[in-house]
Amino acid sequence: MIQMKIDILEEKKDKIIFELKDASHTICNALKNELWNDKHVKVATYAVKHPLVNVPKMIVETDGEKPRKVVADAAKRLKKTCEKFESEFSKEVK
Repeated sequence: MIQMKIDILEEKKDKIIFELKDASHTICNALKNELWNDKHVKVATYAVKHPLVNVPKMIVETDGEKPRKVVADAAKRLKKTCEKFESEFSKEVK
């Protein structure tokens, strides 16, 4: 299991900005795309200031729904999707 350090830089009632240390574009893109599946999400994006620093900063804005909950729910859905993929892939490989 991959462990990432999350540093919350800013948190308001409808916005959260956080860094995902040791995260790749793969994880950030997957999370960003999953966040867009939530009807409460108004903004979901991330940026990496410089490739040598490689610390993605995610920005999530909602319509008033708690942004921390929205991100946690998206991460749970993404985890389920990955587990399903792994299970299906394992069946095909055997």
